[in-house]
Amino acid sequence: MIGAETLIVPLLQAFFWFDDGLQSYLQARGWNQVTRPQSMVMANVVIGFHKPSDIARNLGISRQAVHTTINQMVELGMLELRDDKDDRRAKIVAVSDKGRAMGRDADDAMAALTAELKRRIGPRNVENLIKAFSAEWGESPTQWPEVAKGA
Repeated sequence: MIGAETLIVPLLQAFFWFDDGLQSYLQARGWNQVTRPQSMVMANVVIGFHKPSDIARNLGISRQAVHTTINQMVELGMLELRDDKDDRRAKIVAVSDKGRAMGRDADDAMAALTAELKRRIGPRNVENLIKAFSAEWGESPTQWPEVAKGA
């Protein structure tokens, strides 16, 4: 049995389940394969991160890796780079028209995957997951006074 101390493992497996299903759905709709890093960058842009440095920080990866992925996505027509009105030296990331069309199919994929998950684990379990993940968790803890340093 998986205990609470290993919650991150099933959370990650759930993410992979959804991402794999999303990729499969998009390919069935005729879109080119999207890599997991591209999927993660797109998710960050959709939730409001538009500066490459913010995306890199949120994903915990290098700015160089994010720039490489963004450039791939620009070449594929999914994203656009625009001038940052607040910083003339910087660019911001925006979803292109093609990216928005892909996003509509991604929304359909999420609805289909959620319906499939309800069929597999039950509607009540899915509703509980949505409630739990939508709850206000607050900031991640950063202070651990009960943990002895160097122990």
